[in-house]
Amino acid sequence: MRTAVIGGGIAGLAAAYEFEKTRAAGAAVEYTLFEARTRLGGSLASEIVDGAVLEQGPDSFLTEKPAAAELCRELGLGEELLPSNDADRKTHILVGERLVALPDGLMFLVPTKLIPTATSRLFSLKTKIRMGLELLHPPRPSEGDEAVAALVERHYGMEAVDRLADPLLSGIYGGDAGQLSARTVLPRLVEMESQYGSLTRGMLAAHSKMRKAQAKARKAAGTNGRPAARPLFTALRGGMQQLVDALTARLNPDWVRTGTPVSAVERLPDGWKVRTSESEEIYDALIMAAPAWAAAVLLKGVDAKLGEDLGMIPYSSSITVNLVYDENQLGRLPDGFGFLVPACENRCLLACTFVHRKFLGRTPPGKAVLRAFMGGARNEALLMESDTALISAVRRELNHILGDKVVPADAEPEQAQVSRWRRAMAQYAVGHQERKQRIAERVAALPGLRLVGNAYDGIGVPDCIRLGRQAARDLAAADAAAQREPDSRAATT
Repeated sequence: MRTAVIGGGIAGLAAAYEFEKTRAAGAAVEYTLFEARTRLGGSLASEIVDGAVLEQGPDSFLTEKPAAAELCRELGLGEELLPSNDADRKTHILVGERLVALPDGLMFLVPTKLIPTATSRLFSLKTKIRMGLELLHPPRPSEGDEAVAALVERHYGMEAVDRLADPLLSGIYGGDAGQLSARTVLPRLVEMESQYGSLTRGMLAAHSKMRKAQAKARKAAGTNGRPAARPLFTALRGGMQQLVDALTARLNPDWVRTGTPVSAVERLPDGWKVRTSESEEIYDALIMAAPAWAAAVLLKGVDAKLGEDLGMIPYSSSITVNLVYDENQLGRLPDGFGFLVPACENRCLLACTFVHRKFLGRTPPGKAVLRAFMGGARNEALLMESDTALISAVRRELNHILGDKVVPADAEPEQAQVSRWRRAMAQYAVGHQERKQRIAERVAALPGLRLVGNAYDGIGVPDCIRLGRQAARDLAAADAAAQREPDSRAATT
């Protein structure tokens, strides 16, 4: 079986790696990995500058999703896995001219502890009263998809949308709570509303069930005490580039074509034709690991309706700015990992991470790395600004938000790095589940085609790895079954 993998981001790399494993096991598998850029890895990119790990794209992955850590261990990177410093984890929200810490007991968007919520300066008295009365919400059956903002406003009010839902989701998706799909982004909350009515009661019940299940498991295993909590995030000691490099090293270099954009694909009676400026080749199968907007262009001639649905998946762009300071230049930063900036604050900064606190050991002693985020769904125009203008804007915002005693206006960073990611983050807009189902039905009618990436079933690194590897496994298994079928027929004749 010969397969074309179009797109050399983490999903495409994971698919190619899985083919390599299948080939090493003795299967007659070949692949060609096409990547338009001159480097592999997509938005996973990092470098070490004067001993500091500077991430240009994602800096880590969620620990609870196992696909990324499992792959790292397979590649011999297990000793390089680095947990987030959760003992010091705290996130602040900018409210006016002041940073306010998220209250204790907040489970994503749901307040579960009365006193911390009541005493928090994040919410007004009116919102706090509404949060208390939310416990009385009756069950509400799901009536189709809606925006996250509508779900949160119905339970906690618009202030909770502005100061909680919007900045948190912007930090994860680079999107707008008024556009993101509640059924896709917050499916557990949709289920809780249907079952319990109150999201707070639903979250408390879920937490209680989880603790009982954990206690039962510990009892069955004959262990005492509470197990050590898993870190929220996991990174690689030398940066996410380590994962890209380790995957690349496992691939057959003769089957990897960087700097080679695919100009067209064509469905044939028994395969796929892939055309580039250099060649035209026939493959048995095709894994489309390019962004949905690029896949739409290539597949519209194969299936117009599929191309239309793929082209309707919105994307946002983002900018990361890494600033490295000597700590002697700065005052005392707020406790925790950093802060988020709600859109209603009308600033160009979306968030800032204190990298040297989030992951210990990736920054030299005496240095501070501030990682700022800009752009997002609401401010694409910033992509057109020069690096100098963006660095100046970030320094100015940090000075205004943190104060001149913390980040003085004349404090010059020792290093400054700007990275732009155009149309890189898929947005799960209202109706995403229905669109995803339509796409799946169209793909099922095109034998040998698989779609992978962050546009379909999860935006994180583990999700992309899982989808890429599964696509390769499915195609290899289907080919193996097809090879066995003639033998079975021969044996029965």
